Amino acid sequence: MTDEAEADSSLEAEFDTVAAWTERAVAELGEDHAIPAACRGSGRPADLAWLADGLDLHRGDRFLDAGSGLGGPTAWLAQEHRSDWTGPAVLAEPMAHAAAASRRLFGLPTVAAWTEHLPLPDEAVDAAWSLGVLDVAGDARALLAELHRVLRPGARLGLLQLVARGELSEELASNDFPTDVSLHRALAATGFRVSDRLDASSLPDAPADWSRRADAVDAVVARDHGDHPDFVEAGRQQEILGRLMAAGEVVTVLLHVQRC
Repeated sequence: MTDEAEADSSLEAEFDTVAAWTERAVAELGEDHAIPAACRGSGRPADLAWLADGLDLHRGDRFLDAGSGLGGPTAWLAQEHRSDWTGPAVLAEPMAHAAAASRRLFGLPTVAAWTEHLPLPDEAVDAAWSLGVLDVAGDARALLAELHRVLRPGARLGLLQLVARGELSEELASNDFPTDVSLHRALAATGFRVSDRLDASSLPDAPADWSRRADAVDAVVARDHGDHPDFVEAGRQQEILGRLMAAGEVVTVLLHVQRC
């Protein structure tokens, strides 16, 4: 298998097949498990709150979740900020099963589309976020350029990004982690200005009940599909990432950026 084919297979296992299984597990356990499970890998409540504060959303602002996965972060946003923001929102997710599951779980407008090719007009969006997406994109600058195209001038973008601190001791087929320097260069080259940055490690962990619900969904998925090759592959990818993060070779950073 070529490196590109291996990366595509890893992405499909982690972000599409497992997403479909997660939807079924939520149906078994209850709706209160949906947001924690659908935010797995896309941010804890404290991360999302910090990013949302920087978006400065107002009632009626048009919002984009680029690379939305199962849609948990935007469902959280709609729930936590319903007093000052009512949408509209659109979620763009390239993996078809994940996009369909997102619509069914949360009733949010979701389109199956690559973030590098968004089916939106120029300057159609007032604010956006993209959570853990740049390192799995084939071309991070193309993705950022597309976000620049659809955001209006001055619009805010929230990013949650895994960043490499140097040479990695292990490689992930599905990820190409930027460094801090390369990330900031890519943002500047595509017309964005960084207004704030935070290491996610400085924020509180997820509440115990949030983690308990996400773990319960994971347990049901493992019970039903633990011997499936896609489950094994997704688990292998997560184990490697866990080791890299535990060693401090990869860290999570949060950024508020603005379209110039």
